[in-house]
Amino acid sequence: MQHRIRAITVATVLLCAGASAQAATEITWWHSMTGALGERVAALADQFNKSQSDYKVNAVYKGAYDESMSAAIAAYRAGNAPNILQVFEVGTATMMYSKGAIMPISQVMKEAGEKFDPSVYVPAVAGYYTAPNGDMLSFPFNSSTTVFYYNKDKFAKAGLDPEKAPVTWQEVVSAAAKLKASGEKCPYTTGWQSWVQLESFSAWHNVEFASKGNGFGGLDTRLKFNSPLHVKHITNLSNWAKQGYFVYNGRKNEPEASFYSGDCAMVTSSSGAYANISKNAKFKYGVAPLPYYNDVAGAPQNTVIGGASLWAMGGKKPDEYKAAAKFFKFLSQPEIQAKWHQETGYLPITKAAYDLTRQSGFYEKNPGTDVAVKQMIVKTTEKSRGIRLGNFVQIRTVVDEELENVWAGKKTPQEALDAAVKRGDELLVRFERANKGNQ
Repeated sequence: MQHRIRAITVATVLLCAGASAQAATEITWWHSMTGALGERVAALADQFNKSQSDYKVNAVYKGAYDESMSAAIAAYRAGNAPNILQVFEVGTATMMYSKGAIMPISQVMKEAGEKFDPSVYVPAVAGYYTAPNGDMLSFPFNSSTTVFYYNKDKFAKAGLDPEKAPVTWQEVVSAAAKLKASGEKCPYTTGWQSWVQLESFSAWHNVEFASKGNGFGGLDTRLKFNSPLHVKHITNLSNWAKQGYFVYNGRKNEPEASFYSGDCAMVTSSSGAYANISKNAKFKYGVAPLPYYNDVAGAPQNTVIGGASLWAMGGKKPDEYKAAAKFFKFLSQPEIQAKWHQETGYLPITKAAYDLTRQSGFYEKNPGTDVAVKQMIVKTTEKSRGIRLGNFVQIRTVVDEELENVWAGKKTPQEALDAAVKRGDELLVRFERANKGNQ
């Protein structure tokens, strides 16, 4: 009888232990990180899961930013959306007007009883993801900006100073000419052509990309990137392409691989490319600020935010939101943020993470890694604080199509930019009509 009681007790303990082990609330996080960045995202989820036993985050790669966003919208309609979705910055307006489909981060944290202070985040980052009423809508995660990378070995071979990056666009073309003369087939290329060459270009030169404070002032915003300055820049790029100084290698981040493989000597792209460049480049390289035209008054100002933020999807259970809140709190820790910033090249999203990195001597040991931070931690203007437009994903596709017409010689820069503005404005009008009652 005693043996039987003991057996029942042991069985009960085992059952309770099993139930306890299964009690962890699981949530799904859809992301768009590949390569070295994908490895770090997986490591973050794993670190959180091992730090406690109540919650588990399952990080799932769901394709490129536009693909994962489309998949999440379809999943939400079908009732099986992820708990957390990584959305690139151009999807921000679309997400914030998706009533019911998302729950603002400020509300998630409040209902979960977690302390949440938006003032600890870098203003240029937090401001982009904050509603007019002051509520933070999404959690800043991999915030980036545009920077300039160059191959120091190729510079030396071409007779250029490897420790001196081109500062102006005039210096870029001069360097490109010398690189081509030294035998380079791809002196300069660019990733994310719309973001770098028109969006960041506008803020960097303190000119409008769109009216109404680049969309922050209302849904009745209209595009303005067909100004003489924009046309001049795209005309220059077009001429450089004809001379073999500029080579077009794709719409998104594909050109980054042509840089770290050694095929191209210079590239403008995301500061978030740092992780893959540092992992794959077999040569010495430098990181420098985005070039600018020194004859434009007010330049350089600041570049705009890129990368992505994390959104809490709507219609989930309270314990799932609690799990998401715990994860966001984990990600906000200065040590976690500082490590992520240092390993990836993305911006530190909190002031504490920036201070921790600076005090550690990381910037001195790794010259250029503070370029993105310095470009963003400045006082912004109405023309430079960011660009937040409805249907922005589709507008970028329009810009890509029209710029490709320029590189292919099918349209002049003026014709292409005029067409992009006209087509883009039609998308803005459509978004305005659909969301007028939600303002």
